[in-house]
Amino acid sequence: MPERLQLNAIKPAAGSRRRPRRVGRGNGSGHGTTCGRGYKGQKSRSGGYHKVNFEGGQMPINRRLPKIGFRSRKTRFACEVRLGAVNKLEATEIDPRVLRQQGLAPARARKLKLILSGKIERAVTVRGCAVTAGARAAIEAAGGTVE
Repeated sequence: MPERLQLNAIKPAAGSRRRPRRVGRGNGSGHGTTCGRGYKGQKSRSGGYHKVNFEGGQMPINRRLPKIGFRSRKTRFACEVRLGAVNKLEATEIDPRVLRQQGLAPARARKLKLILSGKIERAVTVRGCAVTAGARAAIEAAGGTVE
């Protein structure tokens, strides 16, 4: 049976921890006199340092460049189609293939969503497309179905 684990006997694995650098303990240590900071200058002094993006007083690059904003990479493959545009189609069954053929959705679109914009006055069957709550209500009110 193994010996009991004692908290006062726990040690890290051999070689897993480096010894701390003892600076200012004489020239024989290799870290005496300037303690590895070099001679003169802001960085050699206590409390002396500068901001992360400080460029010597020059306007930093993150302030020189214009801010552009955010563009989601997912939106390249998503497309919204208005109900008014669907109403103009002759097809009674609406699916992604039909919308691509009629030019209402780009070929690269993976996610198609019908949104309530405009009116739909005839019954259509929608398959394989996401539909907003308002668009679903309008389609069903016109006698259509959403699958």
